[in-house]
Amino acid sequence: MDMKLEIVVVPVSDVDRSKEFYTRLGWRLDADFACDDGFRVVQVTPPGSPASVIFGATVTEQEPGTARGLHLVVSDIDAAHDELKRVGAEPSEVFHDAGGVFHHAGTDARVPGPARDHASYGSFLSFSDPDGNGWLLQEVTTRLPGRVDPTTTAFATTADLAAALRRAATAHGEHEARTGIADPDWPDWYADYLVKEQAGAELPL
Repeated sequence: MDMKLEIVVVPVSDVDRSKEFYTRLGWRLDADFACDDGFRVVQVTPPGSPASVIFGATVTEQEPGTARGLHLVVSDIDAAHDELKRVGAEPSEVFHDAGGVFHHAGTDARVPGPARDHASYGSFLSFSDPDGNGWLLQEVTTRLPGRVDPTTTAFATTADLAAALRRAATAHGEHEARTGIADPDWPDWYADYLVKEQAGAELPL
């Protein structure tokens, strides 16, 4: 049985302020329902995300600002930092963990700058909403095996596809330099690279 995560509830104190904040980030406004008894539900969805975020009035017993460690995956952490800064989200600088694996709680063991060679899964930044709910962005470019169905390839946004094509172009240039042959079948090579990269399989040489 498939069990797909569809909704994350974020506790907030001021619904309109939160709505303005999250939509300013470019998150799609899906719904804003209010009832006479004060119950209100606002749903927004981050670009390219299959899961949405809900906040509102009397939608959760959590105290405003207590949500922590909410992760968003991006393909370019530096571009994401610049975009968040542009829209006033006040992101942290890009960092990686001293241990090299995932990250510690809060700001413990943060090392300034991206992971070495921008290794997939290794680079992060953080930001908070007006109530202090904490979000983390994690850069993922190549999935570990088993994370993605190898029979399907999908890109959530044109920016993700463009970034994947740029990585394929770089790798293909190295392939042609290594073989010394101009590859007339480069579209097939690109396609093979894109599928294998997303599935975490061994990349073509």
